[in-house]
Amino acid sequence: MRNERRSMQRHGGADMLFAAPWTSIEKLLLAAICAATLFFTIVTPPFQAPDENQHYMKALSLAQGHLLTEQRGEAIGALLPRAALDIHAVDFPTDLPPELRRFDRRQLADSAAADAGRDGTAFADFPNVASYAPSLYAPGAAGLALGRALDRPWIDAFYVGRLVNMLTGLALLIAALRLLPFGRNAMLATALLPTFAYQTGSLSPDAVINGLGFLGLALALRIGFMGAAPARSAGLLITAPLLALCKGVYLPLMAAGLRWQQHRRDIRPGLILGAMALGAIAFVGWMHYSGGSQALYHIQSRKTGETMMTAPLGEQLGIILHDPVAYIRILVTSVTERAPVYALQIVGRFGWNAILLPLLAYPLAALMLVAGVASGSGARFGLAQRLWWLTVAAGVALLIETAMYLTGTPLGADYIQGTQGRYFLPVLPLVLLALSPDRAIRGAPRLLAITALPLLLLAAATAFDSFWVHGFITSDGMPPHSSIGRALFLPSPRW
Repeated sequence: MRNERRSMQRHGGADMLFAAPWTSIEKLLLAAICAATLFFTIVTPPFQAPDENQHYMKALSLAQGHLLTEQRGEAIGALLPRAALDIHAVDFPTDLPPELRRFDRRQLADSAAADAGRDGTAFADFPNVASYAPSLYAPGAAGLALGRALDRPWIDAFYVGRLVNMLTGLALLIAALRLLPFGRNAMLATALLPTFAYQTGSLSPDAVINGLGFLGLALALRIGFMGAAPARSAGLLITAPLLALCKGVYLPLMAAGLRWQQHRRDIRPGLILGAMALGAIAFVGWMHYSGGSQALYHIQSRKTGETMMTAPLGEQLGIILHDPVAYIRILVTSVTERAPVYALQIVGRFGWNAILLPLLAYPLAALMLVAGVASGSGARFGLAQRLWWLTVAAGVALLIETAMYLTGTPLGADYIQGTQGRYFLPVLPLVLLALSPDRAIRGAPRLLAITALPLLLLAAATAFDSFWVHGFITSDGMPPHSSIGRALFLPSPRW
């Protein structure tokens, strides 16, 4: 019987039952993720997640029935209700001087009362997200539509949109965790990072991007290592196009399901590659349907501080192809320079990347990730398979950086602009899985809980205090501080 089972596993003739039952610690950690995400949904003031104002307008445009944007002069967007737009433009603006800012609950009531005096429509300009597929914004748009159907003010509809977006992100996470055949703690550790809960609890499409990234990875691994049952295969073929429409750079994550040694008659590699091809077709199809035009927009150069225009994709690609070695140097130097920033943002930096957690939170998060790795994958893999996973992860990271150079960086710049640490969240579970031992190291799951729960509590306290009690200043970079003790135990607005 044992030899027969080994033979079936080797040739893919039966499912490989890796997934162990959920432990009480894992259930506790999932509940903590859900609670933290709901907390950020309610406590984070409107438009205090990165680009949430642009995402709100895009979701509102979809809720109003606009699948595509239109261009008026230099503006790219849609004609939308003025009352809906004014909750950002008037009530909760984000383009403010770097001065101490603190929110008050009366602002929410005043915004709700102001709807009656804001008749008509206005053209909303959201070029940063104009070319994104509507599938990214469907949950937020459904929430906004539901809020208005319930005859609620626009500010209330905004929070209903957040809530539906949050529930979608958490549902995708839970589905991914249930489907993942091994390495559940690697994905849990990633989702326990405050950035995951903060972004999922906003109107950002990160809720959908991260959720579909996790789900695509889980399905690919389940099919690659446990068999291609009809329901799994259908799920993979549906998820791949949706993931590609999120951002095409994440589609190669599904290659993680390819095994280093597989029987030549096995259909699973063909199924995974076919799903990825279907995703690529969906991405190209959307670009063709939407006109395939790149929306250029102004950015502040991280090198000079000057306001500059992003580069046309074709011209920037021509520069890379003309001298690939020079681009490799740009890639290496940019990643080296920005690695500490990525690390901070992956863990948690709230507002528009302005509010740092107490510095103690960052080594605590690192220890939590180590505990997630030490909790083991629950299955045995060779070195070649692990190297393949790391190669896939590195390839996706390279695509992310290259995409930002092509679409978010000034023409011919010697640096990469706009990449944020949160963009790497869908990749992180695969990296942690590749590093995980076959079996849990004694005490590691308990250490995961001991570090994760205080980390989430620190993040929740940071958001509440910075937004509603002490106030904060929207300013990038490391804020000045005079006390190491304060910096270790208090969020950056308190320094």
